[in-house]
Amino acid sequence: MLHHVQVAGPEGCEQWMREFYTGVLGWAELPKPPLLAKRGGCWFAVPGHGGPDAELHVGIEDDFRPARKAHPAFVVDVDALAAKLDAAGHPVTWADPAEIPGRRRFHVADPVGNRLEFLEG
Repeated sequence: MLHHVQVAGPEGCEQWMREFYTGVLGWAELPKPPLLAKRGGCWFAVPGHGGPDAELHVGIEDDFRPARKAHPAFVVDVDALAAKLDAAGHPVTWADPAEIPGRRRFHVADPVGNRLEFLEG
C-alpha cells in the first residue's frame, strides 16, 4: 500500500499549491507535524477508492526544478476531472490510447510545473 508521494516546489509556493490541490482537485489539506512545518510545504489527502487515503506532500527545494517526466498517477473519473481542470484554466493533455490499451489517461501540470497523471480505474 502506498502512503504518500512527494512533489517539490519553490519557496513561497504553498498558496498556489493549496489553490490547485484543494481548490481545484478538492483534496483536503492535512496538518504537517510542527517540526516539519518549519520547512514549509504542505500536505494533502488523496481520496481513495474504498481504502485509506494516500497523501501527496509538497516539499520546498532551494534549487527547484519541476518534474516534467517523473510523476505520480491517480485513479479518478477522468472525464469529470479533465472538464474541471480545463474550466479552472489547467489544460490537460490526453495520452495516446495505444500506449496503454483500455486505460484512458491524461497529464496536467500543477501550478509550479510538476507533471501529474490521472487515469481511469
